[in-house]
Amino acid sequence: MINQSSMIYGRNAVLEALKSGRAIEKLYVTRPPHTGSLAAIIRQAKGQRIVVQETDRARLDEMAQKGNHQGVIAIGAQTQYVEVEDILKKAEEKGEAPFLVICESIQDPHNLGAILRSAEAAGVHGVIVSKHHAVGLTESVAKTAAGALEYVPVAKVSSVAKLVEDLKKRGIWTACADMDGESVYRVNLKGPLALVIGGEHEGVTPLVKKRSDFVVSLPMKGKVTSLNASVAAGILIFEALRQREG
Repeated sequence: MINQSSMIYGRNAVLEALKSGRAIEKLYVTRPPHTGSLAAIIRQAKGQRIVVQETDRARLDEMAQKGNHQGVIAIGAQTQYVEVEDILKKAEEKGEAPFLVICESIQDPHNLGAILRSAEAAGVHGVIVSKHHAVGLTESVAKTAAGALEYVPVAKVSSVAKLVEDLKKRGIWTACADMDGESVYRVNLKGPLALVIGGEHEGVTPLVKKRSDFVVSLPMKGKVTSLNASVAAGILIFEALRQREG
């Protein structure tokens, strides 16, 4: 069940939320035809690369608990996103080398929530998520994060590959996780660092892997050849913390 506090419904309310720049994770609309203000809302949402899902009016009635949704419901993020610059400024204010986690195409809300929780516990300055083919800051993510969203700033970017290049220019090393990488226990993770965790199905994209400074892996001694994304992320994050604290 979607939290009512994260829901915006009614055409005027949704349109104003879109215009104001509020972080919207998803838009539910009635099935076609889409005319008038509803068509305008859909165009606006797609222009902002917000996922638009068509559904039956009965489903919208259930979600809005019989509220006057007028054929459209927006689901707001559980917290506002920040800019990457805000995360870097946080590290600077603390007098620490930037320590970032980048999530590329993480789709499972439980994985993202668990990564956020590990990041907060390890003192990561901020988490950056990809805008496309990825889960946003939904209620499920917030629940799994168990309060971490209150303390870890999260930014969203359109291109992780471009972000990696931008971070390089600022002297921040990037280490992406991949099964073909060097053992993380033999790689220097001290200093300004961004760890890139790939999606559950495809992992880190080839371009991001190519642009990263390091490709790291976890040595696997058993029959299983891979770990859950959030488990692998947790191990990598705390290995980086161990080195930074040493």
